[in-house]
Amino acid sequence: MQYKIIRSRRKTLGLEICEAALVVRAPMEVSDETVARFVERNRAWIDRQLSLAKVRLREADAQPPLTRQDILALAARAKEVIPTRVAHYADLLGVSYGSITVRNQRSKWGSCSAKGNLNFNCLLMLAPPEVLDAIVVHELCHRKEMNHSKAFWHEVLCVYPEYKKWEDWLKKKNGTTLMRRMKNGAANADMQ
Repeated sequence: MQYKIIRSRRKTLGLEICEAALVVRAPMEVSDETVARFVERNRAWIDRQLSLAKVRLREADAQPPLTRQDILALAARAKEVIPTRVAHYADLLGVSYGSITVRNQRSKWGSCSAKGNLNFNCLLMLAPPEVLDAIVVHELCHRKEMNHSKAFWHEVLCVYPEYKKWEDWLKKKNGTTLMRRMKNGAANADMQ
């Protein structure tokens, strides 16, 4: 079985399916042999997830691509909706933030810079409002913890207890379909 290994300062091994390909996330010091044994031990899960991912990719490719006009309309709507959601959750968290930018990215749903500037993907307008709220909360919690530590996740779940449900909706079930609609050059729409 082929897979890509991404090494980092993490403490445990993890598996991820990215566009029907297996990615193993591993601590720096873990040997390739240990990674191979981990992959083999999880073979049944991997096979199931790869099959599901292939089905999702076929479904995603059956969706019509977004046009430049579609993306501009989504961006305009996002610029109206997202600041309100950010202000609401920033008050609940007791955090400040810098600028809010809407983008049409092919891989990220949101980000928070060290200066507190927030970026959001216009495709969030195609998801249920609960998904948008989950991403907003996630990024605002980085204003307290610029990492994904236990303290960070504690903040997220205190403010948005259903976070995991909506993250799964986006990342495990529907995100690939939404992202793949950005094909055929429409992703280059001018967002300003």
